[in-house]
Amino acid sequence: MTERPWLNQYKLGPYKLPQTREPYPQTTVHSLLDATAAEFPDRAACHYMGRELLYSELKLLSDSLAAALADLGVKKGDKVATVLPNCPQFMISDFAIMKAGAAHVPCSLMHRAADLIYEIGESGAETVICTDMSLDTVNSVQEKTGIKRIIVTSVMDYSAQEPSPAAIPGAYSFRELIASHEPEPPEIDIDPMNDLAVLPFTGGATGLPKGVMLTHYNRVVAIVQTAWSYEPLKVGIRGKASSMIPIPLFHAYGHLMMQFGVYWGLKGYLLPDPRDTDTLVQMLMKYRPFFCACVPTQYSRLVAAGLGRLTTMFVSTTAALAPEIAQKFRKETGVPITEAYGLTETGGGTHMNLSSFSKVTGFMPFEKFGSIGIPLPDTDVRIVDLDTGDEAAPGCEGELWVRGPQVMIGYWPEPGKGLVDGWLPTGDIVKMEEDGYFYITDRVKDMANISGLKVYTRLVDDALYEHPAVGDAVAIGIPDPERAGSERIKAFIRIKKEFEGKVTAQEIIDHCREKLPAYAVPRFVEFREELPITVTLKLFKRQLREEEVAKMKASGELKENQ
Repeated sequence: MTERPWLNQYKLGPYKLPQTREPYPQTTVHSLLDATAAEFPDRAACHYMGRELLYSELKLLSDSLAAALADLGVKKGDKVATVLPNCPQFMISDFAIMKAGAAHVPCSLMHRAADLIYEIGESGAETVICTDMSLDTVNSVQEKTGIKRIIVTSVMDYSAQEPSPAAIPGAYSFRELIASHEPEPPEIDIDPMNDLAVLPFTGGATGLPKGVMLTHYNRVVAIVQTAWSYEPLKVGIRGKASSMIPIPLFHAYGHLMMQFGVYWGLKGYLLPDPRDTDTLVQMLMKYRPFFCACVPTQYSRLVAAGLGRLTTMFVSTTAALAPEIAQKFRKETGVPITEAYGLTETGGGTHMNLSSFSKVTGFMPFEKFGSIGIPLPDTDVRIVDLDTGDEAAPGCEGELWVRGPQVMIGYWPEPGKGLVDGWLPTGDIVKMEEDGYFYITDRVKDMANISGLKVYTRLVDDALYEHPAVGDAVAIGIPDPERAGSERIKAFIRIKKEFEGKVTAQEIIDHCREKLPAYAVPRFVEFREELPITVTLKLFKRQLREEEVAKMKASGELKENQ
């Protein structure tokens, strides 16, 4: 885009924000921890279940684990997977893996065996760090993957009630490995521009999971860009403030926020179970953190929790935040929610809504509810017409394409895969106002959002087709009237003639429970004699969704503005 009207919005009241952050440091992600530990050794890095871990301790623990990983055979270029909740072990492992020269493959706690087989197998990870609660699942996939070693920890490790290490046959103890190695990580020559720091998995245009190759440079850029909007407040925040992370650290959003907190020496309050709204409310009211990053579903629950007045700065991303929820939250707490936008493929954010951020600081008199904001420094954007493939006319909708130093180098294992001359097609349809503020109006991909978790309905389709009675099948996301901004999965099925009248909706749902994560299982199943198709003979998901929304509005189950 040749004109960049958003550059005029690079300000917080009287403070002008820099239009570029180049040159970005060509350094490793773990060097950020080392720098913070040197500057703020006695500052708490995290608060976890009644115990605090200092930055000096976090560095030493990660150094010892890095030495242990090298001793076990982990070398430069290897991949190490984790299956961990929000806990100090995730933070320790994250930096230790990179210090050993390997790339971190964070896997979801909600993954079933098939998911782990795919992601661990595709990444080539030979080492897995997990909790004892996930050990059975990890053990079950060992023969079908290249896993050679498993390191186990307890969720109570590094808590105020830390148990004694327990021996687990066939696995290494996380704490014993650290205790048995000096904090002397191996000397590894890492090229930040080309060597991978993180290899998270996401879904591509086809809905199939893809490994996202993020170099150390990609991630350091993303962290520096995250800090950009806070520059006017840096003196009062860095090494002094705290953040709350009630989103999974294995998720790209939570992972970035954790690393940003380390970069600026923040104390991170970790919630082992981000779904525990009661504990989140208690911690927000007790500790009053400076910063808190949540997803839209959490905000809808917080609105109903009666938080009262707060001074915390809240950020929302991963899905569209319903304006109704944002306005109710603002009225209840007195503070706005700053919306941001990014993808796993961008390594961090690409857009941020400075109007809400400025409002909480008293710098700006207006707010733009529902906007993902303006592009971050050094981030190029294009709005591409879906019909012509050309750049859309000003004011028109189109697919958002982004390019910048934070964007991945490609889908694993091929550099450049998923990019078009360096540009990343995001799959989101946007429009831009004259002042440079962007709004997402639709999604290109058939993706559903279930309480902040992305569900690629193509994967649900595949699971449905595995049932012997299914002739044709399609799954879509429909609005959840009980949770603003969230959806539920509904499946439409044409049953084979020989099975007509012999299979029930519940049987289909039970079948999906064996194949999919709980949040991706269809809530509803509708049998039809025929399913609508497009002119290219594809099952017409958009038509089905429009029909469902219309029916829900007609019945009063869904309001007209939802």
